[in-house]
Amino acid sequence: MGTPNDNENKAGFFAAMTSGFSMFSSAMHRSVNGLLGYEGVEVINPEGGKEDAEEEAQRGRWRQEERDSYWKMMQKYIGSDITSMVTLPVLIFEPMTMLQKMAEVCAYLFICCYFNTLPFKAPLLVLIMQCLWQLMEYSHLLDQADECEDPYMRLVYASSWAISVYFAYQRTLKPFNPILGETYELVNHRGITFISEQVSHHPPMSAGHAENEHFTYDVTSKLKTKFLGNSVDVYPVGRTRVTLKRDGVVLDLVPPPTKVNNLIFGRTWVDSPGEMVMTNLTTGDKVVLYFQPCGWFGANRYEVDGYVYNADEEPKILMTGKWSESLSYQPCDSEGEPLPGTELKEVWHVAETPPNDKFQYTYFAHKLNSFDTAPKKLLASDSRLRPDRWALEKGDLSKAGAEKSSLEERQRAEKRNREAKAHNFKPKWFDMTEEVTTTPWGELEIYRYNGKYTEHRNAVDTSDAIVIDDVQSIEFDPWQYGDLSEE
Repeated sequence: MGTPNDNENKAGFFAAMTSGFSMFSSAMHRSVNGLLGYEGVEVINPEGGKEDAEEEAQRGRWRQEERDSYWKMMQKYIGSDITSMVTLPVLIFEPMTMLQKMAEVCAYLFICCYFNTLPFKAPLLVLIMQCLWQLMEYSHLLDQADECEDPYMRLVYASSWAISVYFAYQRTLKPFNPILGETYELVNHRGITFISEQVSHHPPMSAGHAENEHFTYDVTSKLKTKFLGNSVDVYPVGRTRVTLKRDGVVLDLVPPPTKVNNLIFGRTWVDSPGEMVMTNLTTGDKVVLYFQPCGWFGANRYEVDGYVYNADEEPKILMTGKWSESLSYQPCDSEGEPLPGTELKEVWHVAETPPNDKFQYTYFAHKLNSFDTAPKKLLASDSRLRPDRWALEKGDLSKAGAEKSSLEERQRAEKRNREAKAHNFKPKWFDMTEEVTTTPWGELEIYRYNGKYTEHRNAVDTSDAIVIDDVQSIEFDPWQYGDLSEE
């Protein structure tokens, strides 16, 4: 019998499931060339087979004339790492930014960032920042990891936290692109203080930091993409580190690449076939979780399986479940088989979600997007204050589109002024370091939290002289200079 370390012949507990990987993988790459007269279009129905691709192509949020227009515009980008952008209508957006999503789900930041690099320039701001905060929804798992004395169960808790954020993949509405200098802050959620900031516009990069009594979380996010016409491959050129405070354990997370399907033709959906690896940099232990690809008629969709290994790469605990529902674990032997007398135990289960929610938000997402959760003396650069996001949330698409265009023009004016003055943009809450790290998909410049937000927040919270603002009356202001909108 093979061992769980053998990637080509995995055996043991998952042998039956893994035996069909090649079949399902090939199903994911079925193409429909010449579909509806569009050469090279690939349409995939995750709930069906190859024969219903033309029917699937007629579905989705785009009208026929919109599909025609965007397809013609996008063909020249096929095969490229996307850097140019064009405008998309606000009807395909959700009222959230990427920075907010960093709080909603740290790992999910990488998939959210794909919107930032498509050949569309759109109000994606809410997604990056919210991407970071979505990870905070299940932060209690990191608290448990810090309190746990068993080094292998520590990885079970921590990796379950990382898996939990993928539930948000089912939301395919685009978030808003953050404006350079835009921020999102969250305080006192289970004792957590969280700050994220858009630190670079070209290339688009975000940085985030979260902390409570049990852990610190730091992420620098950057993307590499390959545009394929009706889909895009997204490679997470980023670094995510979690430090557990009790023992000083440092965990490094490398998520799998992601494929966003049916961008124009068909219903948009996301899949992440591949491995997620979380490594204990202190001990050498690691957990490797395999995201199984979606096959014909949805076979294996959402499924995740893998093992916790010790530093000698011996399996200690098996893990299995669905990233859309729950994750369980069970102690195993050196061959990956469940130990006699043990049983699967659930470690994570998706939180209850509001029925028929317009934007498919969880209760936590609504909470984080609300002014009711805004901290005292909210930063004027906060994503909640974006007028385009706010208008979209209220259902005013016309105003949202106009506000989005105004913000984009203001950002271009800022760039012209900065270049004329030979100035460089400098983030407030993060510093660019000289460290350049290598990822499986390219090199990454690291931004480090500078501690200034902690000082700011402490000063605000302890000062009686500062009056709590009516946060909804604060004008959104991430700008480096004065009013340049007319320049």
